[in-house]
Amino acid sequence: MDVPATGAPSGGPDGQAAWNRFERDRSLRALRARWRTASLASGWRFPSDWGLPEVDAVCAAVIKNGRVVTADVAETALAGLGRARAAAGAGLAETLADLAALHAVLADPDAVDGFIAPDVDSTPSRLLRVTALAWADVATDQLVNTEVTEPLTGLPTAAYLRTRLSELYRQARRDERPVAEAHTLLVVAMDFSSVAGWPRLTGMILVADALRHVFDGGESVASLGPSIAGALVPKDVRLASSGVALRRALNERLSVDAQLCDTGRPRISAVRLPATYDQACDLLTSLARS
Repeated sequence: MDVPATGAPSGGPDGQAAWNRFERDRSLRALRARWRTASLASGWRFPSDWGLPEVDAVCAAVIKNGRVVTADVAETALAGLGRARAAAGAGLAETLADLAALHAVLADPDAVDGFIAPDVDSTPSRLLRVTALAWADVATDQLVNTEVTEPLTGLPTAAYLRTRLSELYRQARRDERPVAEAHTLLVVAMDFSSVAGWPRLTGMILVADALRHVFDGGESVASLGPSIAGALVPKDVRLASSGVALRRALNERLSVDAQLCDTGRPRISAVRLPATYDQACDLLTSLARS
């Protein structure tokens, strides 16, 4: 049943239910936009990696009957966001500043443009504790388990790729030749700035499937960030054809979802590996947050 753009709902119980869903969706979008604006204004460094699915879960937790309530009811969702931020490479200070931005937005509903002054010290200590502990759980686990698989896509994490790069750089030092002569990093980056929730998750699953399909001969494939993945591949005559095959596989898979089609074509680039292993690790960190 159609939902009126303005005015009272019509059509009995079904019309009221549709109107309630419309109001809730509008409130969710408005809260998400204000929170993002406040977080970016307060210093979030990489806008493209702010919008995780856990952000939508937090917004849903603080919206009740189409109206914004306090963040106190969102402890479970905030813990999930803290874990996701750590897994994506965000530092603790940045994660807590983002939480402060949410708290400031909820505390000042009249600031509709999101341009406010978040203050971590004014954020309730219970919310800080919940988020910080969740962030620390993942950060600690990453230190203990340096080679793990990313649960969403099934791809190895950037930690695995760093281990593989360490092996290549040791071999290159022994052979007295640059790593970049024999290998390159093929990177797939998605722009999910206009996509939220399940389509975003689906997009990265499809990207991972395409990478595994094309690079099935021993190449090192890994998840590098929330919207970026890559493959460490030999620099040989098959590189160009592999890039074409990867673009074709991505287009075929992403075309099944209308929202993913609207995000634009995935960016595929061959990134030259730097001279040293430390520089290569810095490169992976930069790519993850780009």
